[in-house]
Amino acid sequence: MAEPRVDPSSALSRANMVARSVAVVLALVAVAVVWVTNIWLTDRFTETTRNRAELRLSLYSNAIVSELQRNSVVPLLLSRDPVIISALSNDDHLATSQRLISLREEIGAASMQLLNESGRTVAATDRTKLGTQHRNAPYFVEALRANGTVFTITETESGRLDFAFSRLIEFDQRVLGVMVVEVDLRKLETRWSGGSDAIMVTDSAGKVILATEPRWRSRTLTEALDAQSAPTAISRAIQATGEWTGRAPETYLLGEAVLELEMLVPFRGWRLYSFVTYSSVRERVNAVLALEIMTFAILIALGFYLLSRRAVSTSAIFQRESAELRLLNERLQQEIAERERVEKTLEQAEQTLAQSQKLAALGEMSAAVSHELNQPLAAMKTYLAGARLLLQRKRPDESLSSFARIDDLIDRMGKITRQLKSFARKGEDAFQIVDLREALSAALAIMEPQIKQEFVKIERNMPKQPVLVMGDRIRLEQVIVNLLRNAMDATAGTPNPVVEIDLTTGETARLSVRDNGPGITDFEQIFEPFYTTKRPGDGVGLGLAISSGIVSDHGGRLMARNRTSRGAVFEMRLPLWTADSQAAE
Repeated sequence: MAEPRVDPSSALSRANMVARSVAVVLALVAVAVVWVTNIWLTDRFTETTRNRAELRLSLYSNAIVSELQRNSVVPLLLSRDPVIISALSNDDHLATSQRLISLREEIGAASMQLLNESGRTVAATDRTKLGTQHRNAPYFVEALRANGTVFTITETESGRLDFAFSRLIEFDQRVLGVMVVEVDLRKLETRWSGGSDAIMVTDSAGKVILATEPRWRSRTLTEALDAQSAPTAISRAIQATGEWTGRAPETYLLGEAVLELEMLVPFRGWRLYSFVTYSSVRERVNAVLALEIMTFAILIALGFYLLSRRAVSTSAIFQRESAELRLLNERLQQEIAERERVEKTLEQAEQTLAQSQKLAALGEMSAAVSHELNQPLAAMKTYLAGARLLLQRKRPDESLSSFARIDDLIDRMGKITRQLKSFARKGEDAFQIVDLREALSAALAIMEPQIKQEFVKIERNMPKQPVLVMGDRIRLEQVIVNLLRNAMDATAGTPNPVVEIDLTTGETARLSVRDNGPGITDFEQIFEPFYTTKRPGDGVGLGLAISSGIVSDHGGRLMARNRTSRGAVFEMRLPLWTADSQAAE
């Protein structure tokens, strides 16, 4: 029985219909996937941009407070300087200006002026101001009325704002003059202008006193946002910031939507505002979308390639001419060349994405190193202030111990920063035998200024025999300092703050730090990076995450629990080092 004959033209028509249907379905799937991916990644990366901007805003706020606090104590110290008091009493100021110049170089203030009881400048770091009259200046008038150091903001004739601390100088209940120390906050503006964010700071009345855009100063927030031109930082901040984000814009600058962040500066009700661009979000989303589009393009090209092969096979049944075969070969060569070009573009996009991931990891590592440098810097500041007072009181021998401790802290900071060179590798090259008792004593020495300042009672229990472990002493001291710092922060506001430290041995070396604070409420996230229960500006949530990683690198564990009574317990367990373990190695 003869088989039914198949019409080649009808088979070719059915194949073309199937090809068109598959192409339409694949195109619809590609559009849906790209659309959903764009919305999801935009929201996710926008939130990441917001979090990083909030971290930068916290750093900006800390820089302002640090600059103000560093200069606020200067008028108090100089108002008690015997040399200045003697010069005002005797009206002999031949060497006073030179003394102020030398002090300004040590302190880092913008300028200093010494005014007599009538408001005339008798000594200054800027000799052009000698003899000028300041009887009606706010810093002179308010200093005469106040009992302590006063802070004033003065607007000059050129529209510039000057920030100054001033204090009344008295001797034997007689007014001698006023010491004025100008604070240079404009250097912070210069530093902010180098970034992509637009920054402004307002006082308690809502008036802009610091800004990356000069025309914003002395205006209210609303007036600054309505400004019609911004040739510097703001022009960079609003580039490529469109309505594509899928969420309602927070504010507009020059008709463009930007992300607005606000933070309270812990000084006289000041507020810090940041306007952040969305351009980095768009670049990251576009990179992923490009990968998806190229993937679908490859699938479509492959589908057309297979269908074209089938069409050629069907047409070869009734057409054997060599001209059509040569034409088919040329088409295949073109498709292969196009595919190679697409694959090369995909490889370049993957390299760009890998570089972005490395930069993100480097940013987190920099934040961690910055967190670890805060404790040595705080201790150095306290020791330096003590040494300065001792030198002023003619007690140089006693100040040598403070300088020695500052030198040790500088060495410690150098060792921490050298860990940046080991970012790409992990190993035990720097491990050596460490006595945990010595590491604990060194950590307590670093924390000594904060312990005395906050009146925390330290109770420690250590064995008489050495507690030896194999590890990096500097990193282990970092862990102990972080545990002590957290314990002291937890006892803030407690009537009788107590921190107990126990160092014991058994199967492992165990170091426990207990406090009588409120305890731990969230055990699941306590060791996660950037998780913190502190107020904004007091911490970034990296201490416990860094400490847990260091202990894990040493083959140990860092655990947390609440005490049966009141407070929390953090316990570090490390393998003990013995002669047997050395022989096994």
